[in-house]
Amino acid sequence: MAQNSNVVLKGVAASAGIVIGKAFLLEDDDFCLIERQLPRHVRAAELKRLEDALEKTRAEFRTAHDKINEVLGENYAKIADVHLLILDDPVMKNDVSKLINDGVNAEFAVYKVLDKIIASFDAMKDEYFRERKQDIQDVSKKIINNLLGKEKRTLASLNDDSIVIAHNLTPADTVAIREKFVKGFATDIGGKTSHTAIVAQGLEIPAVVGLKNISAQVKNGETVIVDGNKGEVILKPSEEIIEKYKKECTLQAERVKELAKLKDLPAETSDGHKVAILANIDNPHDMSSVNKNGAGGIGLYRSEFLFFNRNNMPSENEHYQNYGKVAKAAPDKEVVIRTIDLGGDKLAGMGLFDMQKEQNPFMGLRAIRLCLRYPEIFIDQLKGILRASSANKNIKIMYPMISGLGELREANKILEKVKASLRAEKVKFNEDIEVGVMIEVPSAAVIVEEIAKEVDFISIGTNDLIQYTLAVDRVNENVAHLYDPLHPAILRLIKNIIDAGHSAGIKVAMCGEMAGDPDFTVVLLGLGLDEFSVSAPQIPKVKKVIRSVSFADSKAAAEEMLKCRDKEGIAKAMKKIKND
Repeated sequence: MAQNSNVVLKGVAASAGIVIGKAFLLEDDDFCLIERQLPRHVRAAELKRLEDALEKTRAEFRTAHDKINEVLGENYAKIADVHLLILDDPVMKNDVSKLINDGVNAEFAVYKVLDKIIASFDAMKDEYFRERKQDIQDVSKKIINNLLGKEKRTLASLNDDSIVIAHNLTPADTVAIREKFVKGFATDIGGKTSHTAIVAQGLEIPAVVGLKNISAQVKNGETVIVDGNKGEVILKPSEEIIEKYKKECTLQAERVKELAKLKDLPAETSDGHKVAILANIDNPHDMSSVNKNGAGGIGLYRSEFLFFNRNNMPSENEHYQNYGKVAKAAPDKEVVIRTIDLGGDKLAGMGLFDMQKEQNPFMGLRAIRLCLRYPEIFIDQLKGILRASSANKNIKIMYPMISGLGELREANKILEKVKASLRAEKVKFNEDIEVGVMIEVPSAAVIVEEIAKEVDFISIGTNDLIQYTLAVDRVNENVAHLYDPLHPAILRLIKNIIDAGHSAGIKVAMCGEMAGDPDFTVVLLGLGLDEFSVSAPQIPKVKKVIRSVSFADSKAAAEEMLKCRDKEGIAKAMKKIKND
């Protein structure tokens, strides 16, 4: 245990915000399992004990599903369903039963079978699959707990001054935290794609994950500070640091209050230039945050959330119902639905797809490539989108990862066939639905003038465009520092994309993380960007910058930055912008 004060632990920022409170240590379950050899005459009873434990575990997971559904809605509840899928896997159950029939006690049989599966996940390079390992560990511990008759320590004694510290939190734990009005939490494990991070963002609870061993360094009742903005947790903070962060919390609350006043004001510069600020969402339940923050519409609906944590493909009706909910929640606003942006590797990992592992799935069979290879997936989604467009004429379709005109035209041919099919079925939809593309592949950025002539709008996906252009994996700690949105090549690419769109008479949006960073707002405004599509909580921050500058000054700043040849020149130009 560290004795010094102000011990700063670095982790992954899972959910923004700063909180100060008392640690509530949710200790991990430790097992001391011994393999026992069972005589033949008790093995049937041992199998019955396993079945009883599985049924009790199943009931607990169903309760967790219902609780999450009640608090967050159906899409988030599907996160809990993955535990049921693992629990009901016939291969797992058969392997455990076989060991028991061979004379192994039930607890050790469960541990042995599931630990072997868990070990296989450690060898996987893909972060998504490594995160799924934790789901199997959760199931294993729950079954063994029930076999041993152990009751896991509950969150019942939490109060509104608590910060939960744990090795890991299940989605059900996170919802319990919401109900108890807990300030925040921090965990040893987890990443940006972990279930814990997803739910934390949905609940808007400040959280830091991936801290490695915080649960071994904290005692119950100790004061801790969670900085979800920086991805840091401070243990044993001194009075001076506590006071510093209390002031920051007060300033944070005041900033939120002040920013809330901008909700109904236009995103307009001091000299009258207007732009649109829209929101990025994952599911219909995000609409409350969208409306609270005054979004002008939905610039990016990440439809792939529909495909997570299930063992069958979403049906046409499921697509329609999900998009229809958003359409009804924003009847007069723009809603851009991005078609599935997942790779076959992810679908295979969820049991939805039969595909061999790819060496580099990020540049493999994913997004529009997957849809064109397997159009049945694409067709159901397009039908759902088109049907939803009958309730909101402002629904638009956006294709991700377009690399050239061939893919765009092939996708549009499938869209026309889907339209013809719906007409034959006498199903109503918006005949004039707009179709756009994400420009996130360098080849598309180079020939954007040609692409712009064949679409109704363009949205720049900076996350991939930057890393592909600079050949930098932004989650690789060895090269992440080279991921630079203000690299001269990136700024010039963005300017060319915007100019090409305007020459073709269409609007240009940006839905990547760069659009939601207030430090880049002036530059993007000056480059001529028409629409900023950002996470809902960032809307007031971006709007504040836009309303505080003139378009003329923004253009001058952007022009100066475009002339810069290196990082040092860009830094000087940025410093000047901030000082002005």
